[in-house]
Amino acid sequence: MIASSPKGTGSFLGNARKEKRLIKLTKKIIILIVLVVIVLSILGMINFKRIKNQILMTTYKTEYSEYVKNYANEYGVDEYLIYAIIKAESNFKQDAVSSRQAKGLMQLMYSTAEEISLKVNVELNEENILEPDINIKLGTKYISMLIKKYDNINLALAAYNAGSGNVDGWINKGILKEDGSDIENVPFKETNNYVRKILRDYEIYKEIYENSD
Repeated sequence: MIASSPKGTGSFLGNARKEKRLIKLTKKIIILIVLVVIVLSILGMINFKRIKNQILMTTYKTEYSEYVKNYANEYGVDEYLIYAIIKAESNFKQDAVSSRQAKGLMQLMYSTAEEISLKVNVELNEENILEPDINIKLGTKYISMLIKKYDNINLALAAYNAGSGNVDGWINKGILKEDGSDIENVPFKETNNYVRKILRDYEIYKEIYENSD
């Protein structure tokens, strides 16, 4: 005689199996949800960066890129530094003229532009100094000369704004170090702010554009 199973045992075992299957299924669903969340988070970060850069591009422009890239390459200057200078100097306004009569995209004094024009065989006059091609060529050559002179971007930018005579004087008096590491000691508030602004914008330009081409 075969002994019968205790009443309810079969039902209990069936429920236990169902619970195990349910637990396994639940674990798989949780793992899948976690993976989906991770993927969506990564995609969200990428999209956010792209959107952020697109917004920044409306302020951090790269107009006149044909001239900027050409002369930056010719004179050995990072093109994004040139864009940062143009942004600070004229905000890409071709016909900009300051109260001190600095002119064009890179805000060149005529006497300075004339001196540089002789080095690069450009026939300069009061009208064509405003032309983007000529203005960017002379301005890029000028900043390249300053970088070569001081072997330092900080001091070169200070000289671009305040003049080499002032920067040389500050170095000779011990106000500035020759390596430009204490650029915050520049006595002229305008020049101090100018250098910091361009260095900041230079980094932003690189962040936006270097890996987007």
